[in-house]
Amino acid sequence: MLKDESQQPLVSVIIPTYNRPNYLKQAVASAIKQSYQNIEIIISDNCSTDNTQEIVQSFRDTRIRYWRQPENKGMFANQMHAFKMARGKYVASLHDDDMWNEDFLEKLIPPLEEHPDLILAFCDQYIIDANGVIDYAGTQGNTRSYKRDQLAQGVHQNLAKIGLVDKSIPTAAACVIRNDFVDWDSIPPEVGGMWDIYLTYICCISGHGTYYYPERLTRYRAHEQTDTMQSGSRNAQAKIGKAKNEIFCYKRFMEDSRLKEFKSYFKQKWLEANTTLAIGLMRTKQVAEARSYLWCAINEQKFNLRTIAALTLSFTPQRLANQLLGGAK
Repeated sequence: MLKDESQQPLVSVIIPTYNRPNYLKQAVASAIKQSYQNIEIIISDNCSTDNTQEIVQSFRDTRIRYWRQPENKGMFANQMHAFKMARGKYVASLHDDDMWNEDFLEKLIPPLEEHPDLILAFCDQYIIDANGVIDYAGTQGNTRSYKRDQLAQGVHQNLAKIGLVDKSIPTAAACVIRNDFVDWDSIPPEVGGMWDIYLTYICCISGHGTYYYPERLTRYRAHEQTDTMQSGSRNAQAKIGKAKNEIFCYKRFMEDSRLKEFKSYFKQKWLEANTTLAIGLMRTKQVAEARSYLWCAINEQKFNLRTIAALTLSFTPQRLANQLLGGAK
């Protein structure tokens, strides 16, 4: 049951954006239309070169706080700047290409109010395409892949397993976090595009629990310009950047004694990231540097077909290696 708006705690909606005005318009509209009305909408514009500011101003909503970076700060710095602007008791990240259902906040805030020891609440999500059409097969696959189909509604305390191993918590897209439980300055820039999983890590080691609401209350847009797509086989530099972020994060998780139960899992992910980084470096003709990461991975795991194949390719003539690497992930 919703409280009167004057009694509702303030929620800060965080929307970082850069050169996606049409998607941004849909994202902001979905925030404004929330049935839970006591919100501030923080839009941090990473120095867009289009009509982003005009789009924001067209809403004429006093709850919007717009900030334009004087220069492009990079995705991570822009995201963190927005979090640090938040004045709400709770914060929720909404990427400029995603959307929320109208009852997203209405359904996730009450469990946090009822359980003041919980650090976050999260839900399931739809997957939509570039045009906003729901991909039902992709949605089902996403739910199963992140094991949200195995989670019961309610309070959960085993955050490390849920958040860092199963990755059930969509921190960047379908999650509400208690603001004063997080030190935003403790998230180092080395995490880059992995800021969401590192934020999950901070929540895990806090000792607080979470609440899961199994309904799909948000819409995650899968399209050509997402970080996930760019860091696949399409963009070598994006692949290199993501792999470096993963190496930093998984090394930190692996070395944290509070997470020793999952050390072997984190080590495996760290090794995979080393190989991924090497493949990206080989695509950009940085073969000698790539080999150092491959030797590191081989020394730690002895036998891994993907790593050995990549190392073998590093000694293959460049033209042939490039052709073979075109299909490597």
